[in-house]
Amino acid sequence: MLEIRRILVPVDFSEKSERALDYAIEFAKKFGASVTLVHAYEIPVYGYGLVDASLVASPDLAARISDAAQKTLDALVASRADRGVPIQGILRNGVAWEEIANVAKETHADLIVIGTHGRRGLARALLGSVAESVIRTSDVPVLTIHAPADEG
Repeated sequence: MLEIRRILVPVDFSEKSERALDYAIEFAKKFGASVTLVHAYEIPVYGYGLVDASLVASPDLAARISDAAQKTLDALVASRADRGVPIQGILRNGVAWEEIANVAKETHADLIVIGTHGRRGLARALLGSVAESVIRTSDVPVLTIHAPADEG
């Protein structure tokens, strides 16, 4: 029988990821599992076309991005602390789907619950999809929670 003790929920602070989080918490209650949130962000790097040069964010900007992300993650964890499920947050700097995979391994996640817009066609091709990359590369089961159609 499948045992689910640790659920990983990638969050980008959107409504769709909060919807996935709420679903994961209810799921965790049924299994007596804990929930770990992970938020991954990348420090912006700007390239300049004809010249082989790039501009990396200053250390001050990088620190402000990290601090803001940590505060938002902490607030999200605190907002669900009274739901009767152990919950923690992990912040990572890096490519989102790669960091999600790393945290899933490190925390020995039994399930990943991730929100998705469910875009199709050109929108999906242009925007890419963290959820799709997680689904394709994950060693553990992934449950996708679709945003309502009007959240597009």
